[in-house]
Amino acid sequence: MVAGGGMKISGGGAINEWKDIPMELLLRIVSLVDDRTVIVTSGVCSGWRDAVCWGLTRLSLSWSKKNMNNLVLSLAPKFSKLQVLVLRQDNSQLQDNAVQAIANFCPDLQDLDLSKSFKLTDCSLYALAHGCPNLTKLNISGCSAFSDTALSYLSDYCRKVQTLNLCGCVKAASDSALKAIGYNCTRLQYLNLGWCENVGDIGVMSLAYGCPDLKVLDLCGCVLITDASVVALANNCLRLQSLGLYYCQNITDRAIYALAHTRVKNKQSVWESVRNRYEEEGLKSLNISQCTALTPPAVQALCDSCPALHTCPGRHSLIISGCLNLTSVHCACAFQAHRATGNVQAH
Repeated sequence: MVAGGGMKISGGGAINEWKDIPMELLLRIVSLVDDRTVIVTSGVCSGWRDAVCWGLTRLSLSWSKKNMNNLVLSLAPKFSKLQVLVLRQDNSQLQDNAVQAIANFCPDLQDLDLSKSFKLTDCSLYALAHGCPNLTKLNISGCSAFSDTALSYLSDYCRKVQTLNLCGCVKAASDSALKAIGYNCTRLQYLNLGWCENVGDIGVMSLAYGCPDLKVLDLCGCVLITDASVVALANNCLRLQSLGLYYCQNITDRAIYALAHTRVKNKQSVWESVRNRYEEEGLKSLNISQCTALTPPAVQALCDSCPALHTCPGRHSLIISGCLNLTSVHCACAFQAHRATGNVQAH
């Protein structure tokens, strides 16, 4: 404290009024409060407003139950430095004009969550394409009104995308859109296509050829795909760690053997110096529930080549529910436990 009731700060200055508080301190205070308080704070005075407007890079409005669209319209011009914006909704509120405001005022945006925005149309994707070229993560799951033409257009401008959630985007996620994504978004690592019923082999194969860094791919409910899709993924996406094939009933042993054999061949071909990296990058999660055409020998071969796939209690990463013929498949843990039990009995 200093004379007059002020507070002394490092460097010899003193805080007597709000305007004397350093911007760095205001930013630190803002970082410690919740998003709702941040918005209130931005209206306290010019100092707080400037601190929030120039320093805020992450914001979530998912807590807003009724007024999200108006909030975005009023806040987007102020928070121009946003890099992460979460607008996930339980009740659809967002309209195209809000997304257009985001595109107009937030050019640095990298991570945007618009999930369950049922009211949005293609106008929103066109606006994002022109206004937010630095997007690396986009969640539009459940946005059922988007078309594949608009999604293709977006991919041509937002080529840095690494994470894309299209779950339930039945009209947008078509083979033609996936061909555009495979051509434009070569850095893609995570893609959710769950329940996109129009996705077929042409689209998935385009992804496999164009996006070799894919690590996570969810194709659950993509009922049109066949072994050709999985074979292409096995041969071209050597870093694939998680694959969802729930209810893909056209998948046969050919696809599973391709995953297993590519894994074995890859292990044998890599240099010793990078062997450990590939050991870590094998399949760690596989959902083949309701893939009733698969047989135990094929799935067991995959388990043997990918030790991170587990069927043991508490570590289920190989999900086979609905496949009663696969109950005899066991992961490496089961064999280790059996050997341990045998050794105990021998003693």
